[in-house]
Amino acid sequence: MKKMDTKTTGSWTLNGKPASSVKNSCHPNLKLFLAALSFAYFAKALSGSYMKSTITQLERRFDIPSYLIGIIDGSFEIGNLLVIAFVSYFGAKLHRPKIIAIGCLLMSFGTFLIAMPHFIIGRYKIETSIRPSVNSTNNLSPCPASSLDSSRAGDRPSILPSRGCERESSVSMWIYVLLGNILRGIGETPVQPLGISYIDDYAQSENAALYIGCVQTISIIGPVFGYLLGSLCAKIYVDIGYVDMETVTITPADARWVGAWWLGYLIAGAITLMSAVPFWFLPKSLPVPVEKHDSGCTPEQTRFITDSPNMDHKLRQEEPANLHLMANEFVPTLKSLLGNPVYIIYLCVTIIQFNSLIGMVTYKPKYIEQHYGQSASKANFLMGMINIPAVAFGMFSGGVVMKKYKLGIMGAAKFAFGTSLLGYFLSLLFFVMGCENSKVAGITVSYTGAGVSSYQEGSLFSDCNSGCLCSRREWDPVCGENGITYVSPCLAGCTFSTGSGRNTVFDSCRCVAVAHTQPGNLTATLGQCHRRDSCDKVFPYFLALSVLSSFIISLGGTPGFMLLVRCIKPELKSLALGIHTLATRTLAGIPAPIYFGAIIDTTCLKWGYKTCGGRGACRIYNTSSYRIVYLGLTLGLRTVSFFFCILGFSVLKRHIKMEEKNALTNGNAELELLRKEENSSIHCEQFVLALDCNHERETRL
Repeated sequence: MKKMDTKTTGSWTLNGKPASSVKNSCHPNLKLFLAALSFAYFAKALSGSYMKSTITQLERRFDIPSYLIGIIDGSFEIGNLLVIAFVSYFGAKLHRPKIIAIGCLLMSFGTFLIAMPHFIIGRYKIETSIRPSVNSTNNLSPCPASSLDSSRAGDRPSILPSRGCERESSVSMWIYVLLGNILRGIGETPVQPLGISYIDDYAQSENAALYIGCVQTISIIGPVFGYLLGSLCAKIYVDIGYVDMETVTITPADARWVGAWWLGYLIAGAITLMSAVPFWFLPKSLPVPVEKHDSGCTPEQTRFITDSPNMDHKLRQEEPANLHLMANEFVPTLKSLLGNPVYIIYLCVTIIQFNSLIGMVTYKPKYIEQHYGQSASKANFLMGMINIPAVAFGMFSGGVVMKKYKLGIMGAAKFAFGTSLLGYFLSLLFFVMGCENSKVAGITVSYTGAGVSSYQEGSLFSDCNSGCLCSRREWDPVCGENGITYVSPCLAGCTFSTGSGRNTVFDSCRCVAVAHTQPGNLTATLGQCHRRDSCDKVFPYFLALSVLSSFIISLGGTPGFMLLVRCIKPELKSLALGIHTLATRTLAGIPAPIYFGAIIDTTCLKWGYKTCGGRGACRIYNTSSYRIVYLGLTLGLRTVSFFFCILGFSVLKRHIKMEEKNALTNGNAELELLRKEENSSIHCEQFVLALDCNHERETRL
């Protein structure tokens, strides 16, 4: 047995090797945990992004407005709110990997529950006046003649069948989607706070930022596949396999189209279920890195470490959890955390910015659909293939920059603020990348082709369709030869139709002839007219600017997150992450989709109607108003957050000075203690004996 040279040795690992020789080593179980956590992040991000990709599909399938979709989307955060604080605090003292595994199981069950209404609800009924039978030879007139005895125009009863109305009105199937999303939120709760704190506890300090950056980057790959899955399912008709597709008269670009939204939830639920498996085989704790071990012990304790076969990879004795003691310590611990001014300001900034981010991301696919005339499938595809990869690359690059330049707390704060400010200025350019409203007779333009000042239901009727008993509630758009869209063949004044299904053509459309200012047999075809070429030219620039601004803003994501981890005491880390998640989910994740959706609803020009009566989903929006309220609210919230950032810098600077002063005081005290020990060998021997580190128990080299 050899003695250690206490003059030349700084710190030693458990197997007797110098710390420098294993400085960059990574425990195998930590690698497994990183892989498992990355897959769990991927699974939860995939299902979460798929939920956002199906927003318009759910609106149309359940005939609900945007604000109600916002409530469903925010219900995920409600599930987090129920358990986040307790999971973060108690979970940190229990078996973290197994708690994460239980959470993944709950997420999986919740995702399956969301898909359940498809299997118990009736078939989707399309709001249309077209003959579905391809074998029919009777040409039905889209313009039923009115008479003096008829009730006033617009009171024609809807042609939609009322069969099954009682059953559908007795229960709202979207409630199952709401409950499933709440269950998803409960299951997702332990993944972030317990997973990130586990990595930060057992990874080298210099590598922790990179590891967390990698996990967050992989978690952003999840939305790529989530939106791609949403794009694929949006192309498939909702009742595929149950209906003859030849009888479906609408296309994916139609405002009434509903894709196979349920299919993606089944796939996402299966993936989430698989992500729970690895966590059951991981240990409660791992070996603590040398520098973190040293920081919690005196120099003498790190020089005399018992080398025992039973303690080869163990630094701490695992004691049974005392739940009563933990409960008594909860309130004082919470007061200590909330007494940190840097943490409080950080919470305010992130809450405001998360309101902007969540509202923007939730309705961005819908914005692309409504403003630029893209289908839901294409909007989701673009989000997954162009926008999300830019965010992932930005998050990863931010972690690399922080590691390479060894950014401290103040450096990370400046970097995050700078990238956010630059992205903000770039986002202002979105206001000039707008498109005009689609030309819809009686809504955005008059029947003569001139613009209308404000839309009213009475403006849907004109002299050209006065001879028809039309319903103002129907939305069955046709495109006239003049390039103007009409709400229905009846309101277009069409008197005859030829063909069937998607090949139906309407003839002798009087309203089309009026706008065309030329007599003749003018026709109309199914679906809305395509937007002008000018809008198609603007769209690529919108995508390019969206990618650039997303990349720049996401550069500050990892440094900003590490600022949260490093500005608090180590023992408060898990609770701080949990409270941060609780606050952002409660004050941003829940309300943002709701009030964003409610404001977007105010820009709706034509609402659909449910089978049993009552307002349904919006069919067409005022695109100019949509752009102003959507972008204005997003950038307005970020403007407010910058004022809190300025206040945060002054508080953070004062906090850093106090930490440096305390560190200097503690360093002088330790130096004085070492000098006394060098002058008194007797004192040193007594100290060593007190640690039970006698010559018979010295560490072997």
